Amino acid sequence: MPHGPDWIHEVKYDGYRGRVIRDGAVVQVRSRAGLDWTWRFPWIVEAASKIRMARFVIDGEICVLDVQGISDFNALHSGRHNDEAQLYAFDIIAADGEDLRELPLYERKSRLAELLRRRPEGIFVAPFEPGEIGPGLFDAACRMGLEGIVSKHRERRYRPKTCEWVKVKNRAHPAFSRVADQF
Repeated sequence: MPHGPDWIHEVKYDGYRGRVIRDGAVVQVRSRAGLDWTWRFPWIVEAASKIRMARFVIDGEICVLDVQGISDFNALHSGRHNDEAQLYAFDIIAADGEDLRELPLYERKSRLAELLRRRPEGIFVAPFEPGEIGPGLFDAACRMGLEGIVSKHRERRYRPKTCEWVKVKNRAHPAFSRVADQF
C-alpha cells in the first residue's frame, strides 16, 4: 500500500463506475462503457440539475447506501433501489467548458469540493485523507465492513484507461468473493 505525503487515500465504495455530464439543462448519467443510465438514476440527475454550474463532468461511483452509510452492491444491482442511488464523486473532468484532465489530482479534488460545497442530496464528495494514514485507514475500513481503499498520487493527471490507482481490497468483503468467483 502506498504511503507518504504525496498520496491520497479514499474509501472504496462497492457500486457501478459512472459519470454525470451536465450541459445546460441536459443532465446525463453514463456508465464506464458509455451506456446511458440517465433513466435509471433519477436522484443523481435531479441533484446534478440543482448545481449552480451549468456545465461539468463528474467521475464517481454510483451506489446505494444502507442505514450505516455503507454501499450495498446487491441493492444497487437488483434495480429495485434505482431511485435511492447516489453518486460518490471522486473526480471532476470538466467545469464550465474547461478541460481539467491535465490538472493534478489535488487541484481537481479542490475544484470538485467547490462545485459540490452545498452538497446537493444525491451526489456527495468522496472524503479522502492525504499522506501517511493509508494503512490505518485500510484497517479501519476493514473493521467497518467496507470494500477497501483506493490510493492515488496527488500529482496524477486524469487517465481513465490506465490503472494508476492502487486498490487495496478487504478480503472479507463480498466484493472480493464476487471477483474471485469470476476466475
